[in-house]
Amino acid sequence: MKKIFLLSVFTSAIGFAQTSDEAQLKAIYSQALTNSKCYSQLDYLSNKIGHRLSGSTGAEKAVQYTKTQMETSGAFDKVYLQEVMVPKWVRGEKESAYINTNGKKITVPICALGGSVATSKKGILAEVVEVQSLKELETLGAEKLTGKIIFFNRPMNPENVQSFLSYRDAGDQRRSGAKESIKYGAVGVVVRSLTFTQDDFPHTGNTGYGDLPKEKRIPACAISTNGANLLSQTLKENSKLKFYFRQSCYQEADVLSHNVIGEIKGTVSPENILVVGGHLDSWDLADGSHDDGAGCMQSMEVANIFKNLAYKPNNTIRVVMFMNEENGGRGGEKYAELAQKNNENHLFALESDSGGFTPRGFSFECDDESLVKMQSWKKLFEPYLIHSFTRGGSGADIEDLKSKRIVKAGLRPDSQRYFDYHHAANDTFHAINKRELELGAGTMASLIYLIDKYGI
Repeated sequence: MKKIFLLSVFTSAIGFAQTSDEAQLKAIYSQALTNSKCYSQLDYLSNKIGHRLSGSTGAEKAVQYTKTQMETSGAFDKVYLQEVMVPKWVRGEKESAYINTNGKKITVPICALGGSVATSKKGILAEVVEVQSLKELETLGAEKLTGKIIFFNRPMNPENVQSFLSYRDAGDQRRSGAKESIKYGAVGVVVRSLTFTQDDFPHTGNTGYGDLPKEKRIPACAISTNGANLLSQTLKENSKLKFYFRQSCYQEADVLSHNVIGEIKGTVSPENILVVGGHLDSWDLADGSHDDGAGCMQSMEVANIFKNLAYKPNNTIRVVMFMNEENGGRGGEKYAELAQKNNENHLFALESDSGGFTPRGFSFECDDESLVKMQSWKKLFEPYLIHSFTRGGSGADIEDLKSKRIVKAGLRPDSQRYFDYHHAANDTFHAINKRELELGAGTMASLIYLIDKYGI
């Protein structure tokens, strides 16, 4: 009888906790959808400040704007800046390119890849060799590649429903194409834009040269998918065609910038820290509303929701706007370095850096026991059509963060349209849906609430 009584009490306690959590999540989502600031704040960030490439005036304006928004929100106990030195790469004049075939010049859209060197003032005009992989360079060798422009034309694999897998697998040609092509005497690199969409928007992104001295580096650009298709088809018709491109980008000395941090001190275990954030910098072709203005404003909204609900967290919550994710990752590195130096105990870190689309769930980096615990909350999210709680990557800015035991997570919105905009000139505020953005903020706040209440 005693065992039955205890089981009944235990079952009732679980039922009460679930009911309580259901009510709290409902209140969180209600706040997100009716009393949110994230859409209007993103409007200002995108349309009044604009692009925020590390080291730029826009990046520093964004630092001051988010700091002021945190300070005046009344949601934080402390707001401060964390110094970080960042690279300053400048695009320069708008790039130009054309296909020269049988005496005819056909203009195509390109943009310099981040970190690339410039062409000469006259530009580069050379024959083209199309390849599908880095490995193919080795097969062709210097005999066929010296003096040529290498055209990397491997598309993102459309078979993957998880679009980030396609991006990951196709990304090596953008990240390392120039560095590898130099080994075989190439004079320039053209890379197919990393997107499923057929359009005229070239998509930038960082490229690297390793330790090669500047004088040995060759210019690298991205070409739109329509341009890539045209170049490939024209090469089939005339293998001796020439490609011309000109870009004037350059690298300046590193400059001082900042991570922006807002802190809500925990009422029970303030020594334990939960982080939620996104990266404040963006590429310079557009205002970066999806990448990653959305994640930053959603993260600030988590604190706004808790303030409106008068929720006092058990653990310390930090909202972090990381600087320099796009072309260096130094904001995340600096945050992790200082956390280790100060012997801070981070229980949890959540990043939103996959766009402001409809949230579908989370991916987690954690041990098996913690994953089971996270997945036990899945049922609470199902009324909001959020079903995916899986093992996977979290975010570049929280990648280096370590503690004795930590769970790291990434918000996972529906990703089918993300690469339509990623790193391109159409990643602007017009592409943001207000309700989708707000649902993401509510989803993040809900997970933070559960972690804060139950721990890992």
